[in-house]
Amino acid sequence: MFVSRLLISAAAATLLAAPMAVSAQDAPAAAPAPAPAAPAATIPASPNVVAGNDMMSTLQGSGHFTILVKALDATNLSTTLKVTPQLTLFAPTDEAFNALPPSQLAALMDPKNVQTLQQVLVYHLVHLNLDSSKIKGAKGPVETVERGKVEVDGSNDVLKVNNADIIQADIKVANGNLIQVVDKVLIPTDITLPTASAGAPAEMKSGG
Repeated sequence: MFVSRLLISAAAATLLAAPMAVSAQDAPAAAPAPAPAAPAATIPASPNVVAGNDMMSTLQGSGHFTILVKALDATNLSTTLKVTPQLTLFAPTDEAFNALPPSQLAALMDPKNVQTLQQVLVYHLVHLNLDSSKIKGAKGPVETVERGKVEVDGSNDVLKVNNADIIQADIKVANGNLIQVVDKVLIPTDITLPTASAGAPAEMKSGG
């Protein structure tokens, strides 16, 4: 799967006006003040994750991914991330998981919904090294391990995947795989998240 490159060109024009004398009576009205420029995009704060030997040791050592680590263990994906080459993981932080409605988060972590949880997790994986140099200046779909596509967007200062910001890019672990930290959980379009029943425990909640 290739990311479509956008070739962006810009042109600037300078308008020169020759001075001319006018009487006070013929003087044009003052031009309205220009509208204030739109504020520049704010680069999100990075969690400052330090790369380890593999994806799992990096996630475990950070302290920002306790829910993701529990989810990967519960779906038997931990070993896959340790040994499979040429992977990029869009890794949601604990804050990203905790931004989900509590009933959805509880349901995702319920053992009876492990297949749905696994589908959500592999939607965060692409089987290539997708570093920021391939994302910057590009916009287009990339196929995931789940077989659905995520939309990467490097056309602005803040790199995005679907509706999530990449808040720390290019964490290259010792075995060559990449982690891109994102601030939202990516949900495949072909699933509906389950909802927990009213008294279901939410013990996966983390403030990390």
